Amino acid sequence: MLKRILIIVALVATVALPFLLRPEKAGSQRADETLVIITPHNEAIRHEFAVAFRAWYKKKTGRTVFIDWRVIGGTSEIARFLEGEYTASFQNHWTNTLRKPWSNDVQSGFANHRLAADAPAPAREAREVFLASEVSCKIDLFFGGGTYDFVRQAQAGRLVDSGVLKRHPEWFTADVIPQTFAGEDYWDAQGRWVGTVLSAYGMVFNRDSLQRLGFPGEPAHWEDLQHPKLFGEVALADPTKSGSIAKAFENVIQQQMQRRLLALRSANPTGAAQELEKQAVDQGWIDGLRLLQLTGANARYFTDTSQKPPIDVATGNCAVGMCIDFYGRQQEEAVVRRDHSHRLGYLSPVGGTVSSVDPIALMRGAPNRPAAEAFIDFVMSMEGQKLWNFKPGTEGGPERFALRRLPVRKDFYREVGWKASRSDPEDAPFDVKDQLIYHSQWTGGLFREMSFVIRVMCLDTHGELKRAWKAILAAPEPRRAEALRVLQDLSVVSYAETGTRIKRALNSRNKVDEVALANELGRIFRGNYLRATAIAEGGGS
Repeated sequence: MLKRILIIVALVATVALPFLLRPEKAGSQRADETLVIITPHNEAIRHEFAVAFRAWYKKKTGRTVFIDWRVIGGTSEIARFLEGEYTASFQNHWTNTLRKPWSNDVQSGFANHRLAADAPAPAREAREVFLASEVSCKIDLFFGGGTYDFVRQAQAGRLVDSGVLKRHPEWFTADVIPQTFAGEDYWDAQGRWVGTVLSAYGMVFNRDSLQRLGFPGEPAHWEDLQHPKLFGEVALADPTKSGSIAKAFENVIQQQMQRRLLALRSANPTGAAQELEKQAVDQGWIDGLRLLQLTGANARYFTDTSQKPPIDVATGNCAVGMCIDFYGRQQEEAVVRRDHSHRLGYLSPVGGTVSSVDPIALMRGAPNRPAAEAFIDFVMSMEGQKLWNFKPGTEGGPERFALRRLPVRKDFYREVGWKASRSDPEDAPFDVKDQLIYHSQWTGGLFREMSFVIRVMCLDTHGELKRAWKAILAAPEPRRAEALRVLQDLSVVSYAETGTRIKRALNSRNKVDEVALANELGRIFRGNYLRATAIAEGGGS
């Protein structure tokens, strides 16, 4: 018995000792207030904004504040988490506070901004009750990520007006923060979200690896990612898991659409504008998917996190990776700082990327609304904007990390005297030549469907795709051209099919419909890839 007791005590000590000995975290117990923020932002951003806001808030209010960061993954994971939390919270409010019966109509209706006038009465009532409530997910702010997820959260009713447009109307003007730029929305007219910083997309590349592979020069255009020399050397992220990479893929497709439109207008200057645009969108969609398909064929992997490709390119595990601009710049700086090497580079393709924004938003039922509003004011103020692109240690700059991001405020770039303090003094995102103009009506309504198509076309069938592409690269003509034609038969995911059949399946209440479609499309793509391999290897069709 004594022996058993000693074993149990030893086991308990083993489990408990690390918790007892861990350093005490500077937490809310020693602060006057706690602010809870859910974010996909990295540790450097979280650290610098926490340090600077604490000092700013103390100076403004005389109170201390602790920021409780909630980091659960990218914006896609955050969106799913918020949906689940608000559903549970509203169900509790509906059944326990209002004493009303829960039903499928209530669950599907309370967050549905497209309820028809003839929708079931419980659904319409639930929607009205939710929008008038302070139902909470116990989180104050959503900070960072792309506008797509913020728009969806706002439409669902989970984001509310923070009042920043009314408190600081001087910030939200054409000369400071325009509502739209190059087709991108920079803030919500109802004040439910505002853009805090700019994001562009491009390629991070390892110069040593490119030289080893015999790649000609450095990549400059999205098309370079399909170069045969990069087979097995491209680092990509899953667009269904990373909103930033999904946006980068959308940029690739939009550029192809715009090129098609320019070519059609040049060839037929008197043609009907609407018809030319329709042709350009239909064909540009296929052009973009074909480019992404061969980029996927060159991929070493598709990761769940968009932060992995720049790291792997820096270490030489991959030669090139698609990434959001600041991940590329931060990794480039880290390599220089660590070993004084310039082997890593970053480039945003000319005319191939928009400057979209990472927003911030106040959550419905925020537990600490005053501090949350103050944080939004700080981030949008010039004190907060300097953190994005000032060098560490400069006056008004970050404490430890160069964030290497571009502020959203146009007046930031007019301060010539700040150039010496900036990490990227020559960058002027509002003065870019050959700016890609985003047309939301082309792909904005198919953002989720686009990611689904790319996942099935490239990720779910990656083994077969790589084998086919390898065989095609080794094949002589005319087998090579015929095999490539079969590989790139994308008729099942045409623009029309994606906007109808695929959209219906993904919006179905029955999850089985999406799974069934993924399996069906996967079989079709695998069949194409196997036939392409056979043709390339001389085995016929």
